Amino acid sequence: MKATIKTQGQQFTVTEGDILTVNRYPGTEKGSTVEIKEVLATGEGENFKVGTPTLPGATVSVKILENKRGDKVIVFKKKKRKGMERKRGHRQELSVIKIESINA
Repeated sequence: MKATIKTQGQQFTVTEGDILTVNRYPGTEKGSTVEIKEVLATGEGENFKVGTPTLPGATVSVKILENKRGDKVIVFKKKKRKGMERKRGHRQELSVIKIESINA
């Protein structure tokens, strides 16, 4: 069964057993379970259901496999002939999750 979910500001179409990398869930540890209640659509073929905007009662259970940080992104700004240079770095906080079950 497939489901389209909205989590951490992004939408994903998932099936059971999929592994995703999303923005970090605050206050979670490795091995904890999170319930996603923003399910936008579920099913396949004739059993396909679309919510307006979400399906009431539908949930997706995910398990946190790892909390990590993404690759460093360098932001470098320079203005010619002005002597202005600025270098900043950023590393995004990420969670690696596994889809355990889809309840529609």
